[in-house]
Amino acid sequence: MKSDGRRQGIMDFLMDTGTASVDDLASRFGVSKMTVHRDLDELEESGFLRKIRGGASIQPSGLFESDFRYRQKQAAEEKQRLAVAAVSVIEPGQTVIIDDGSTAGGIARHLADLRPLTVISNNLAVIQDLAGVAGITLIALGGQYSKKFHGFFGLLAEDTLRSLRADVAFLSSSAIHGVSAFHQDQEVVHTKRLMMAAAARKYLLVDHGKFGRTALHFLTDLKAFDAVFTGRELGPQMREALDGAGVSLTLVEKD
Repeated sequence: MKSDGRRQGIMDFLMDTGTASVDDLASRFGVSKMTVHRDLDELEESGFLRKIRGGASIQPSGLFESDFRYRQKQAAEEKQRLAVAAVSVIEPGQTVIIDDGSTAGGIARHLADLRPLTVISNNLAVIQDLAGVAGITLIALGGQYSKKFHGFFGLLAEDTLRSLRADVAFLSSSAIHGVSAFHQDQEVVHTKRLMMAAAARKYLLVDHGKFGRTALHFLTDLKAFDAVFTGRELGPQMREALDGAGVSLTLVEKD
């Protein structure tokens, strides 16, 4: 197997397992441990995984955000509940921003009943879901495509966002620490902040597993959002801190 195919195979395996040891990968692909280390070095340099002691992981850390495909599989049922709840704040005729996150991106498939709408997004999954849908005016933000985030970023996306205004924006974040949202990637943070600045109302959608995590870059205080949607009750100390900071928390539990 050529190196490109093997590295794709490593990523496909990690999408299912989250982590893998060098020994397991060497056995699975029939190559030496040294070859696996070279593959992992290349994939880490490209930002697709992080090396850990004795192996590799695509699970998030304070400095590393997971691949979009992996994130789509995590807390999938909860993310769908959040998407269904979030569309209740949209009215026909409005302009809606949806960010690159797998949680906010789930909103796209629930927009048909609210047409006509204008949707602005840098999320390729959202763009693909809505392209050609009658009654949806789609504004796809240009820029440089990121395979890891499955979205578009950079100067073109940023300049476009500065020229637009929307009624509502839906964002996700990879980490909630205290009463603030954080993210591992500074370019993603910059784009999310511009989306917030472009919208009259802003909502954050985060599954409960994001609370208590931290990441390198500060995004914003949670009180900047009109509401924060999550899918499970938080611990009493965390809930008290959010209430004390004036954060509007919307709990979307299972029926």
